[in-house]
Amino acid sequence: MERLGHNRGGYRGETIPPEAVIATCELAASEHGWTRDSLAPDRPFRPAYQRRSRRPSAPRIYLSAGIHGDEPAGPLAMARLLRDNAWPDADLWLVPCLNPEGLRIGRRESGAGFDLNRDYRACRCPETRGHVDWFRRQPDFDLTLLLHEDWESHGFYIYEVNRGGQPSLAPQMISAVRAVCPVDESPVIDGRDISEPGILRPLLTPEERPDWPEALWLITHKAPLSYTLEAPSDWPLTVRTDALVVAVRTALASFLKSET
Repeated sequence: MERLGHNRGGYRGETIPPEAVIATCELAASEHGWTRDSLAPDRPFRPAYQRRSRRPSAPRIYLSAGIHGDEPAGPLAMARLLRDNAWPDADLWLVPCLNPEGLRIGRRESGAGFDLNRDYRACRCPETRGHVDWFRRQPDFDLTLLLHEDWESHGFYIYEVNRGGQPSLAPQMISAVRAVCPVDESPVIDGRDISEPGILRPLLTPEERPDWPEALWLITHKAPLSYTLEAPSDWPLTVRTDALVVAVRTALASFLKSET
């Protein structure tokens, strides 16, 4: 499995039609009994799906993708997960495409030119405000999984923020992903020292950061355990999508096992 070598100075890979991906999500969610909501503003359409377990004490899990328009594997992975419908017995919330305008043009930022994943503290953008308003209407989550890509990386890697001291899910995810995608073995990834191969566990000081990503808002306000999954954008889109699907399925299975 070889990297493509396309990404020089930025993402130069495939783009996807967000309308088609959202249509696939809509159909699968309808067929499999999900409740649909949407994030403000009304245009472009950004669906959110929810499905409740019959168990009153079921864990609450949130997943998102597509906040950066130059990261198409996340929405494709979410569409496949919805279509395959192999979910654990949990309360689930999914937002599969946070930045449709960016995905349409293959650009990291929103249509207005903002990096939405740096706006969750100031909430200057209507897309971010709408997402945070939606968050505030939901209960707290036990686990969040955020699907991303990194055009500079040498392989798959994971950010873990674990404020509750729970058993880490990251090693299981890394082990499972190795079967379908290279793992970044670098000692420093994204300017940070690794904790284990392919795993970053940054020390967070949210009050010192003016530009919060979605993960930082969630870990501050909504969930004690969060994973940002980073697929390597310089490998084929099918490989990156497979890696994210495998990582999500492994995290869900491992988390439910640890809960029981």
